[in-house]
Amino acid sequence: MKTIKSLILATLALAMVAPVFTACSDDDDKTVNNLVSEYEVNDKMVAEQKAKSKKDVAVLLVAFGSTWNNAFLAFDATKKAYEQAFPQADVYVSFSSDICINRASAGENTDDNGNIVRRDYYEPRYLLHAIGAAKYSKIYVQSLQVIPGEEFAAVVASVKKFMNNGYIASAHLDDKYLAQLEENEAVFLGMPLLSDPDNDVPEVAKQLNAIYNAEAKQGVVAFMGHGNPDTYDTFKANVRYTQLEEALQKYSPNYFVGTVDMPDNYKQDVMARMEAKGITSGKVYLHALMSIAGDHAHNDMAGEGDDYWTPMAPESEDVSWFEFFSHKNFDVNVPVVNKHPQGLLEQPTILNVWINHTKNAEFLEDAYHSMYPEE
Repeated sequence: MKTIKSLILATLALAMVAPVFTACSDDDDKTVNNLVSEYEVNDKMVAEQKAKSKKDVAVLLVAFGSTWNNAFLAFDATKKAYEQAFPQADVYVSFSSDICINRASAGENTDDNGNIVRRDYYEPRYLLHAIGAAKYSKIYVQSLQVIPGEEFAAVVASVKKFMNNGYIASAHLDDKYLAQLEENEAVFLGMPLLSDPDNDVPEVAKQLNAIYNAEAKQGVVAFMGHGNPDTYDTFKANVRYTQLEEALQKYSPNYFVGTVDMPDNYKQDVMARMEAKGITSGKVYLHALMSIAGDHAHNDMAGEGDDYWTPMAPESEDVSWFEFFSHKNFDVNVPVVNKHPQGLLEQPTILNVWINHTKNAEFLEDAYHSMYPEE
């Protein structure tokens, strides 16, 4: 039997997200009680789904999350696509961001008719526990991240902790069941969209060009990804944005890929690369290089008006890409579908890359070794 517990390294430990407790107070017990409640809610929900479907395979999709209704609809469509691709499996969607979970539940945003929309999403740890409590015999965990960076490390941490039965004692799982999962190599990890530079990057570039080549013939097509700060550039994944731009420019010199959080690849750096190619005017089409179009797409990329423009600091993070390029005398366009920018999950050919990652997912231990090779 392969022992997963022996594989935990210091790098992974830094990525694990744990509840924050204050010094001894009554709040400690409340926090534990809340955790127990979350486990109970998910255990009941998953148990009812398994009893209804009578399926023995589970697919858990893990996204960072969002509070936008158009993003919720994108996750709904993604879940449906996975159910079609994996008819033998029950498919679940989780958010790794507590902030997104809480704000989605509180109804932070509205639909296009002005109605408040509330959605309940849960962290991977709760759904994984529920999947284990329901004793699915095979489990696929699929990251919906774009790059294998900081957020993906948190996905890996959640799965590792699940296999190590590392949550609170009152949510204790069946060790015999977990051992069987490990012995039968029954837990699989699906990689992010741009995990493999040799296969994923050229394939995604090919599909993006097929979608946007008509725009590239008219002007610049600039993709805005998220990126990680230097201190959180887990697995050195930021390089995928540079690699993707290089792959796209083999189709057209008008493709550029920037981010909101990767040093030396902000909107002003994209502008500098455009100027170096002699592009100083014309049309610019902006697209989100993110799984869904949420706050970053609507505000950091597409935000219009004085709230998104700071004349004294045009390179500030408070200035949107729309306003930045508009004030550089470009004709800026943000293509929308049903009034919103689109995320990558809404592009069927790009979604299919994720689906293929799930179909080709590695056994957890093998996937872990590929990211943390032993010296």
